[in-house]
Amino acid sequence: MSFFKKLKDRLFRSSDKIGEGLDALVGEGDAAPDDLSPANAAPAAPVPAPAPEAADRRPVAAPETMAEPVAKPGLLGRMLGRGDAPRRVLDDAMLESLEELLIQADMGVDTAVRVTANIAEGRFGKRISTPELRDALAAEVARIMTPVARPMPLYPTKPQVVLVVGVNGSGKTTTIGKLASQFKAAGKSVVIAAGDTFRAAAVEQLQIWGTRAGVPVLTAPEGSDPASLAFDALTKAQADGADLLLIDTAGRLQNRQDLMEELAKIVRVIRKVDATAPHNTLLVLDATTGQNALLQVEIFRKIADVSGLVMTKLDGTAKGGVLVALADKFGLPIHAIGVGEQIDDLGPFDPDDFARALVGAEA
Repeated sequence: MSFFKKLKDRLFRSSDKIGEGLDALVGEGDAAPDDLSPANAAPAAPVPAPAPEAADRRPVAAPETMAEPVAKPGLLGRMLGRGDAPRRVLDDAMLESLEELLIQADMGVDTAVRVTANIAEGRFGKRISTPELRDALAAEVARIMTPVARPMPLYPTKPQVVLVVGVNGSGKTTTIGKLASQFKAAGKSVVIAAGDTFRAAAVEQLQIWGTRAGVPVLTAPEGSDPASLAFDALTKAQADGADLLLIDTAGRLQNRQDLMEELAKIVRVIRKVDATAPHNTLLVLDATTGQNALLQVEIFRKIADVSGLVMTKLDGTAKGGVLVALADKFGLPIHAIGVGEQIDDLGPFDPDDFARALVGAEA
C-alpha cells in the first residue's frame, strides 16, 4: 500500500468533530442567478504569508501510483462532501462559515483567514460547487505546505548528530526507531543513544528497534545524566566511523524550566566533542495536541535551535490542520509524518498528497 493511500485511509478517520458540513453550507442561502458564471476564474495573487526562514529546497519523492478504490474521505473531505452538489454564490456569509470550519480543523485564525481570502480572489460573487471549493482549498493548502516539504538533509560530516526532542508522549522514541531502520536499510551506519535515562520503557523500546534493524543502542543506568551519555555516545560514534548518531531525549514539558535547561546542557556537552553538533535537531510533534503544537515550536526553538519537524499520530485525529498553521507561521522544514505504528507508517512529507488527503480529494 502506498503512503498516500495510508494517508487517505487514516487521516482523521475517527473524527466526528466537524461532521459533514460544507456540502450543506453550499446548499444554503438563496440560489444564484443563472447568468452568473461558474467559479472557474483564475485567482489573483494570493495574500502573502509571513516570510519563513531561508532554507535550501530539497526534492520530495514522488508518491506511488495508485490503483486502489477511493478511500474514505478525511475530516475536511467529510466537511466538503463528495459527489454532485448544488452551487451557491460565494459571498461574505459563506466565507465566514468557511473560516469557522477551517478554525475548527485547527488551522488557527490567522491561517484560516488567509486561506479563505485567497479562495475568494477571483471567485467572490460567483457560483461555486462543493468539488470546486474542495479543489480550491486543496490547492491553497498545498501552496502553503510546498516550501516546507523537505527531507532531513544528510551531510558528509561523520557522524552526523541528530538530536530528537519533544514533549512527553509525542512519539520521539518510536520515531527514532523508524528513522534508524530506514537509514540502515538505505545503507547508512547508525548508532542510537538512549538518552531518556529516566524512563526504562523508552530504553527497552529502543533496544527492540535496534535489534530489529541491526543498529547498536548505547544505554546508561536508569537515572544517569543524559548529557554524559550523549557525550560518550558521540565519542564512540566518532571512533567507529558511524554515519549517523540519533540521540533520544526525555520528554520535556515546555512549562518546566528545569527540564528545558537539562536539554540545553545536552547541547553544550556534545559541542565539547564536536563544535558543530547537533547537525539536526528534530522536534517531534503529536498531531492530537492541536494548537498547542505552535507553543511547543516557539519554546523548543529557543532552547534547542530546532531545524526540522516530524508530525506523528495523524491517524485518527481531527487536528491535522495544525500542520498547515505550523508551516504558515514558522516555515520550518517538515521532514516526515506518521500515520501508524509500523516502520513504513513514517513517510516523507508530500504537500500535494497531504493537502488532497486533508480535504478528501483524489490524487
